[in-house]
Amino acid sequence: MTTAAPIRVKPRKAWTPSQIILTLLGAAVSAVFLAPLVWALFTSLKSETEAVEVPPHWLPKVWTGQAWKAIFETGNLTNWFVNSLVVSVCVTSVVLFVSALAGYGFARTEFRGKGALMGLVMTGLMVSPAVLGVPLFTTVQQMGMVDTYWGMILPQCAPAAMVYILYKFFQGIPRELEEAAFIDGAGRWRVFFTIVLPLSRPSLAAVGIFTFIASWNNFLWPYMVTNNPDLMTMPNGIATVMNSYGIQWAQLMAGGLMAGLPLIIVFVFFQRQIVAGVAHTGLAGQ
Repeated sequence: MTTAAPIRVKPRKAWTPSQIILTLLGAAVSAVFLAPLVWALFTSLKSETEAVEVPPHWLPKVWTGQAWKAIFETGNLTNWFVNSLVVSVCVTSVVLFVSALAGYGFARTEFRGKGALMGLVMTGLMVSPAVLGVPLFTTVQQMGMVDTYWGMILPQCAPAAMVYILYKFFQGIPRELEEAAFIDGAGRWRVFFTIVLPLSRPSLAAVGIFTFIASWNNFLWPYMVTNNPDLMTMPNGIATVMNSYGIQWAQLMAGGLMAGLPLIIVFVFFQRQIVAGVAHTGLAGQ
């Protein structure tokens, strides 16, 4: 009769002082970033009277979902959520397509005036979006796109930063891979779609996530170009409710959490892609 050999368990190494310090520091930083979310959640579960008490306190004395019920009754959250989703998804799709084509064109093709055109694109990094608000609104108004999805989507679809990120990444892809495909008879478009884009998934994922978050959080431009309550996005809709009925702090916190929930979900599920995209982009620029 044979007996099973005992499994040897390696003793766990004791933490070094540096590991302890880094862990405590990370926990402290995490607490600082999580504190506003926790405060908003607890405040949204208070009554309006308790939410404005001085001095404030963290935990509600009486737990209630009155603020959450009121925000659903006084605002059209379903339409606002759908509008934000449609605008953000469309903006992200267009930005990915345009930025990938522009970045690859700058990285792999030579043409007259390339440097000047690249410099013109990069000037977009030095101009604040708020400065362009009035001329953009005038242009959109003349094109008859006020109070339309296109009026909210198209002005957000030309971010110079995303073109530059993909441009630097494409420069780091070995040219030998493309040259081998050209020798086998592949054209430029086939190389782009079958070789370059699959290799660029980390950077494309990072660009897509950053663009989605920026579009979802965009308050100023949808506020300028939309007057129809049925076309408002989440930030604009919640701000309108607060302005119409006064500042109800519990409802404000509930609405803020509702608006931020999709972004939290996106970050939780795609944080690896974000880190990988930034890391790959950084390596490509070296």
